Amino acid sequence: MRLNKYIAKTGITSRRKADLLIQNGLIQINGKVVTNFGYALNSDDIVMYNGKVLSLDSDIVYLLNKPKGYVCSNTDKYNKKTIFDLIDCDSRLFTVGRLDRDTTGVLLITNNGDLSYKLTHPKHQVEKKYYATSKIDIDNKNLAKIKKGF
Repeated sequence: MRLNKYIAKTGITSRRKADLLIQNGLIQINGKVVTNFGYALNSDDIVMYNGKVLSLDSDIVYLLNKPKGYVCSNTDKYNKKTIFDLIDCDSRLFTVGRLDRDTTGVLLITNNGDLSYKLTHPKHQVEKKYYATSKIDIDNKNLAKIKKGF
């Protein structure tokens, strides 16, 4: 596994920010500073950052029925409640997709960036279905407009 991917999988930062840690000489492998973020790790390599050994977390996947009133961000500059307030976990997590604050529904939350990418990037063509309910009756002649968006 490439060093930058390994660091990201430990949950301390994203892959891009891991590149910066490596580039700035903040990562050691087996006691030596390594600045090549493409370095291929061996199973017996010891990776350290800030004097601490980094180890991989197991993949975490939560299925959450998001309640109304929560945002799908790790932090919110307006101090709104986030879905991460509902989860007791110390790992760096993020949502697979998003729902608006006042929308309810099922969300996947994970620490696995590859899984999130494969499920959300359009090139993988993962079909998604959304179901909506309305407080008013919608005439069938308006359904085509709703499907297209307006």
